[in-house]
Amino acid sequence: MKKIIYSFVLIFTMSIILSSCEKDFLNTNPTDAVSASSATLTTDNAWAALNGIHRLTYSRYGSQGRVGIGAFYIHMDELGEDHVFTYPTWTTHYRWLHRSATSSNNRMNWLMHYEWISNANVLINGLSEAAGEQEEKDAIVGQSLLYRAFCHYHLVQLYAKRYVSGTTNSQLGVPIMTENTTEPQPRGTVEEVYTQINADIDEAIGLLNGYSRNNKSHMNADVAKGLKARIALTQGNYSVAASFAAQVKANYSLMDWDTYANGFRLNSEAIDEFIWASHIFDDQGDTWGNYGAYISRNFSSTSIRKNPRAINSLLYDLISATDVRKTLFDPTGEHVGLEIVSSASRHPYTSQKFIAVSTGDSRVDVPHMRVSEMYLIEAEALARQGSDAQAAAALYEMAVVRDPEYVLSTQTGNALIEEIMVQRRVELWGEGFRFSDLKRLNLALDRTGSNHKSSYANNVMEIPAGDSKWQSLIPQDEMDSNPLMEQNDL
Repeated sequence: MKKIIYSFVLIFTMSIILSSCEKDFLNTNPTDAVSASSATLTTDNAWAALNGIHRLTYSRYGSQGRVGIGAFYIHMDELGEDHVFTYPTWTTHYRWLHRSATSSNNRMNWLMHYEWISNANVLINGLSEAAGEQEEKDAIVGQSLLYRAFCHYHLVQLYAKRYVSGTTNSQLGVPIMTENTTEPQPRGTVEEVYTQINADIDEAIGLLNGYSRNNKSHMNADVAKGLKARIALTQGNYSVAASFAAQVKANYSLMDWDTYANGFRLNSEAIDEFIWASHIFDDQGDTWGNYGAYISRNFSSTSIRKNPRAINSLLYDLISATDVRKTLFDPTGEHVGLEIVSSASRHPYTSQKFIAVSTGDSRVDVPHMRVSEMYLIEAEALARQGSDAQAAAALYEMAVVRDPEYVLSTQTGNALIEEIMVQRRVELWGEGFRFSDLKRLNLALDRTGSNHKSSYANNVMEIPAGDSKWQSLIPQDEMDSNPLMEQNDL
């Protein structure tokens, strides 16, 4: 455990003060020599440290294909059936090779999340005696608690068997880190991990009540409640999921047709639908590693020129012709009106949901949470409780904004749930949800009968629900350094 989790240098920058303008406030080029005691000496220092964590969400972890949380979202979608490769490049996750104990991609997922937890713990545990106002301490600790919950949530989904509502969930989860220690730590149970996640979020909701953030890279009480809804959905705690999603959605507006049709760009601050997002300034990006260097349609990177990402043709066919989201995928691959370099390959069903600044600037804001997800959580949670009419009404509120010809659903039971899940797949395409949705619902992976090419996917076209492959192996470095660690089944 020591080698992976506890040997991190705390990546905090101390050059930012609270009174800075918004750009400077986020201009956190991490340094390697700031002690935990310095980070928690004053609230000014702690704000700078917190901004260091915000900055880490789009920092590189090894190769250019492993740049922060945006890369993680892309990889989680690649594991599903809705994200299609058009060329066999950067295919580790697409081929499900990511779970190997010696995979650098696997190690990145473990290291990155535990690094953020480690940095968050410094602020959570060390800020009580800092010089500064209590309301500022609350805002800093509240956001740090959300990072800790957010990271434990991703880790337990990747490295443990699924949470099963109504059972003891005594299956092995991941180490629960609430203190930074050099002592080896065992894996907590899945139930214990989720208990800690929810405790952190509940505390954060209280601490962030009334906090007004400077920008959407920071987290407020709405983000905390949104995470509470997301996690409750994963646990099958549907009444909690519906309640918190409804609370959050009341504070935000859905994008109108024209805004949505324009694609997701460097514009999350100006669009009310984005609840939480990372905006990347021109001097902070990673040209070849940014989110937009892999998921956008127009940036001129090798990955995009050769392998523009596409939607599953079967899912595309389920989208109504009058739905704005259908305009974000081109069955011809030509994308008329969008500037694409002449050397870029054209393939059917490719996406223009994400649009980089230009062919030479790969920046796209990284979306962490949008209000449409809250509508979908509420609708699904209500439907799974048997409240069909309420679920259909919640779905209608969102779906009719996307498709003016959409009519209130008259479906009930499993048919209504399936309609909601199709809406969820279309709405959240490319944003990192599909793997976790398949896993939480104990569904098989099925890429057959669509535009997936089995040769590109290394013949990984079907994986049964409950297969051991749904759990990544613990990285070998962790196994070698932690005598208390237990490995997952091969």
